[in-house]
Amino acid sequence: MPELPEVEVVRRGLDAHVTGRSIAAVRVNHLRAVRRHEAGPADLTARLLGAEIVGTGRRGKFLWLVLNHGDEALGRSAEEREALVVHLGMSGQMLLGPVTRTEHLRIATLLDDGTALSFVDQRTFGGWMLSDLVTVDGTEVPEPVAHIARDPLDPRFDRDAVVKVLRRKHSEIKRQLLDQTVVSGIGNIYADEALWRAQVNGARLAETLTKPKLAAILDHATDVMRDALDQGGTSFDSLYVNVNGESGYFDRSLDAYGREGEPCHRCGAAIRREKFMNRSSYYCPQCQPKPRQPRPRR
Repeated sequence: MPELPEVEVVRRGLDAHVTGRSIAAVRVNHLRAVRRHEAGPADLTARLLGAEIVGTGRRGKFLWLVLNHGDEALGRSAEEREALVVHLGMSGQMLLGPVTRTEHLRIATLLDDGTALSFVDQRTFGGWMLSDLVTVDGTEVPEPVAHIARDPLDPRFDRDAVVKVLRRKHSEIKRQLLDQTVVSGIGNIYADEALWRAQVNGARLAETLTKPKLAAILDHATDVMRDALDQGGTSFDSLYVNVNGESGYFDRSLDAYGREGEPCHRCGAAIRREKFMNRSSYYCPQCQPKPRQPRPRR
């Protein structure tokens, strides 16, 4: 599943190419792609037509386009704004230009300059929906995103406040890193990478870690996601691409994730993989020892 750096790569591409453009045509090819828009495909299409894209936004793994409406026939003023929320799901892609594999083309739009903006989704877990914008802690976000915590790349991210929250959690640190209401945007790949850099096993209880260690884990998560962003994100197959269909290259720089049986880049021990929350966790058994289990009472 695309994580924060991959989604941010897409947002930056959209921001550079579609901001200031208006939507001239919309076609929904698959109902699942608009299932989150409760009013249905006809309503979504009608509300998108003629809308001007005036900006882009992202929080965690959620991406949106900010739209301005000036259609008095639909009862909107020129200054009314809402968000087109895009969830990429497992395999969603926002692509500019011609689409070669049209069997996975779920939503097709045409901008006023003739550019095609397409939502392609092989596994159909992603989709589009329109939402009102609300203000949360001084930041305007779509209503469905209001409960999502700030992510480490957010300029207003408060690391110390998150550390205080983590210190109260009687739960595995990796589980907390994946909890989008605690800190958003850190998915499975980057959680494993941050924990490897911090030399902490993901099974450690958050409340047992010191404040400096928790701060270090968050700092490593920030660094590893910035490193991935600089390389266009992490791509293990052709599904993870930017708006031009190009894959990222950070998978070549991973230290833990996906490296089962390979030597640790720090100590040489073989990286292990274990099941965790219907996912896989990768760690070094020497650098990241598992917490001791309490002895059962006799």
